[in-house]
Amino acid sequence: MNTQIYKIKGMHCASCASIIERAIKKIDGVENISVNNGTENAKISFDENKTNTDSFNKKLEPLGYSLVVPQTASEMGMSASEHGAHLGLNQSKQEKLAEIKDMKIKIMSAIPLAIISVFVMAWEILAQYNVVSEMSSTLEEFFHHLLPLMATYILFVVGKPYLLGFYRFLRYGKANMDTLIGIGTVAAFLYSFAVTAFEDVLKPFINVDATYYDVTIIVITFIALGKYLEARSKLKTGDAIEKLLNLQAKTALVVRDGKEIEIPVNEVKHGDLIIVKPGTKIPVDGIITEGNSFVDESMVTGEPMPAQKKVGDNIVAGTINTSGSFTFKATKVGSETLLAHIIKMVEEAQGSKAPIQALADKISSVFVPVVLVIAFATLVIWLLLGSNSLGFSQALSFGLVSFVGILVIACPCALGLATPTAIIVGVGKGAREGILIKDAATLEKLHKVDTVIVDKTGTITIGKPTLVDIQNFSNLKDEELISVLASLEKKSEHPIAHAIVNYANEKKIKIESVSNFEGIQGKGLKGSVKDAEYYAGNVKLVRDLGLNFDASKIEKFTAQGKTPVILSTKEKVLGFVMVADEIKAESKKAVQDLHKLGIKVVMVTGDDERAAKYMASLVGIDEVVAHVLPQDKLEKIKELQLQGKIVAMAGDGVNDAPALAQADVGIAMGTGTDVAIESAGITLLGGDISKLVKAIKLSKITMRGIKQNLFWAFIYNIVGIPLAAGAFYPIFGWLLSPVFAGFAMAMSSVSVVGNSLRIKSKKL
Repeated sequence: MNTQIYKIKGMHCASCASIIERAIKKIDGVENISVNNGTENAKISFDENKTNTDSFNKKLEPLGYSLVVPQTASEMGMSASEHGAHLGLNQSKQEKLAEIKDMKIKIMSAIPLAIISVFVMAWEILAQYNVVSEMSSTLEEFFHHLLPLMATYILFVVGKPYLLGFYRFLRYGKANMDTLIGIGTVAAFLYSFAVTAFEDVLKPFINVDATYYDVTIIVITFIALGKYLEARSKLKTGDAIEKLLNLQAKTALVVRDGKEIEIPVNEVKHGDLIIVKPGTKIPVDGIITEGNSFVDESMVTGEPMPAQKKVGDNIVAGTINTSGSFTFKATKVGSETLLAHIIKMVEEAQGSKAPIQALADKISSVFVPVVLVIAFATLVIWLLLGSNSLGFSQALSFGLVSFVGILVIACPCALGLATPTAIIVGVGKGAREGILIKDAATLEKLHKVDTVIVDKTGTITIGKPTLVDIQNFSNLKDEELISVLASLEKKSEHPIAHAIVNYANEKKIKIESVSNFEGIQGKGLKGSVKDAEYYAGNVKLVRDLGLNFDASKIEKFTAQGKTPVILSTKEKVLGFVMVADEIKAESKKAVQDLHKLGIKVVMVTGDDERAAKYMASLVGIDEVVAHVLPQDKLEKIKELQLQGKIVAMAGDGVNDAPALAQADVGIAMGTGTDVAIESAGITLLGGDISKLVKAIKLSKITMRGIKQNLFWAFIYNIVGIPLAAGAFYPIFGWLLSPVFAGFAMAMSSVSVVGNSLRIKSKKL
């Protein structure tokens, strides 16, 4: 089964999405299709042996749509769908800009004509109430001939998409938003044209003074203006990916045959040595082999402070070298880089559908046919019931106004844009903060979470041993004690040894050469530094040496989960250091912020219970479950879910995979370039737990935006249709002019997109 993502040309609204989905689903070999109105993408899963893109386009082109075929780029090491997604976005942006430019030209030509129509309409209304004097017969005659010419231009040039919508409805029976506008404006135009052309013949039957050219002109202008503003706004919703794409360096300075040469980034191969100068972008992922610097990783991780990088450290494509020069070896190129993964993930998330959207999609798919029935039924009711009380001429006039008004105001555009635009902005904002969201469903689920399960190591703590305490019983200075200890431990491969050596390096403490080095199995090691013999190890080693040592001195430290390393000579204990996995600076604040959001925090760890509880008390965690294996984490999540809790699990995405899958929302604490992006619904780049709080806030803000959008879209249609139909006319004398219906319809779509764009400015 092949799954491709295609850009769609000719798509205007939510009903377009349902037309495309229904048409493609009928093709033999198509397993699944999801069309997103916000991104104008179609994700199609199909059997290549039974069907292909040509078959899809043959089915869609008569309906006014086409799929943009993804292009391949094997030289970039990318699959067709990956490259289509990348290239399609740039290509679509150019097409969108060209489309917007064309729309602008048409709008600029239509607005003066609409102003003239408004002027004529206003004069006629005000003259009825004696606010102004009636138009002179010469002026009236002039406008009597001018308005049909203006309406013809507007309908056949500016309103061409709506005419095509009407034509496709007549030919294929497929109706979308364009169909509604097309039928309404064509009806108003044809009625007016008939009245103008056959004035004398029709005079005995209907009021030939009432024409609706102004309706055709103003409605199409308003709708086209709304579509133009909406297209411009929608372009802004997707700018997160554009910014990510712009992060990619265009060239790389590589060392080939001993020479420095500049090559396009897609020609970089695995193992290439690349030189990075100050102020330049890092072209691909790799490991530093020479030099050191500070690298600005803010656009990938959301961290504002540049990170120090030295030999052996990983670096990521798209980040910026701020100071020194360095050389690194390329380890991931093309679509393998973290940046490429992020772009792909953001694109897929923005194109996915949230469960809340299902309701809007369902309504949109039946909305247009229902509206057509309501509009025609309203016209018939006005003619049947209105003729008795108002007379046929007036009833026909009101019926036509209601018919056009319903068709114009009922367009489900705002409804179709409500969810996808908010999702696009929300996912993009998350990506800029270093929060990668896998799909819209995860973003929706996250706002309901009431319990967060965290792993201790790597989530609450740094995830690697650090020297945290020094107890010195000798005449040596602390620096001298550490110098001896680090010199001995430099020879060991144990993680605790690395912690002591790293501490010495950070504090710039000299590490001496060691002779007569010997490892003592399960106890420690010994060696000579400056001709003096020293021992470093655990309590067992000290006891074996027969030295007096009060073990109670280290008990309170071990109860806190710290590991002692004792330094001694053959004669006496010189002191000891404590090594522990240190709590991250941001952990305490993050737990406090989660509590403020009403979320319970549970720490699940394989560590000793006393040590775990001590660690939990430092950061304010509510509940601790210790001595657990990965499968026990899974059981704890199931237990909480049976209690009716909505559970998010934050783990490292590797040994926590079963638990992450079981949780309602799995959150991977991704660090460096080996981030397990696919293992969870959300990945927090840099492994920063404070981003978990931001992710939950983002989910709440986005869902609030979607609900606001849906509320206003529903209310607008619920109130608008009866008002346009004239339901309030018998009681209040209210009848909605199609002109106001057009304005309201255009503004509803713009306001929904505008409300979604507000998510960008919200502080997380």
